[in-house]
Amino acid sequence: MKIAIVTDSTAYIPKHVREELQIHMIPLNVILGNESYQEEMEITAEDFYEKVREQGELAKTSQPAIGEFIKLFEELGKEYDAVISIHLSSGISGTYQTATTAGQMVEGVDVYTYDSEISCEVQGFYVREGAKMASEGKSPEEILARFDEMKKTMDAYFVVDDLHHLQRGGRLNSAQAFIGSLLQVKPVLYFRDKIIIPFEKIRTRKKALKRIVEIFDEQASKGIPMEAVVVHANREEEAKELERELKELYPHVEFRISYFGPVIGTHLGEGSLALGWYTK
Repeated sequence: MKIAIVTDSTAYIPKHVREELQIHMIPLNVILGNESYQEEMEITAEDFYEKVREQGELAKTSQPAIGEFIKLFEELGKEYDAVISIHLSSGISGTYQTATTAGQMVEGVDVYTYDSEISCEVQGFYVREGAKMASEGKSPEEILARFDEMKKTMDAYFVVDDLHHLQRGGRLNSAQAFIGSLLQVKPVLYFRDKIIIPFEKIRTRKKALKRIVEIFDEQASKGIPMEAVVVHANREEEAKELERELKELYPHVEFRISYFGPVIGTHLGEGSLALGWYTK
């Protein structure tokens, strides 16, 4: 059976990796003023943060139209027997549900959708693993079972510079945003039950990042092989420095650096930093 692997742009998997692993990507949209851009295709993360600073206005986002999914699935059906489509958490976007509905409307190819319950390159862990397994001839059922196994140890914690981005987008309530801003709190946030919630309230960014590393150490100190990713919103040097420190402490962990692109960056804001991982 020939299986196509699909994901959305919020996995932020570099184009050369998508081409190498034969991963198909459908973009979400970011809206600045009167202009709408398909992220990863019409606007880069660097350009996005620059435009936001220049224009001084907050961006908006939108999910792909159902017709775009139908078109992609029908096209893939000409070459593949099945499609596995992996998407950002259904708790923060309707993309997964739209893909599911589109898959039910397409004939001639079996479409399996998967709710990562997370986003960014942590979502990308599933995508990369799915592409590897598909190339090895694994069945859709085997791939989805592997995803469920990965989910048991997959986690991500992050810190943002400005809580108002999350509040404005409906990802954090007004009271939490106001209190955090008033006290200059840099809370550690995480995904639970498909949504973003505060984990701990911490007064400084430095202490928040230290706390995230402590949480990571609870798993990494066991010496079991892991994959991890440092994700940044236009803070590449800070991300590289954190990666260097972690590599020295945990040589058994495979690290990479990724970024918050326009869509997720709209909700978290420039300066955000995250650490995500799973046990292999």
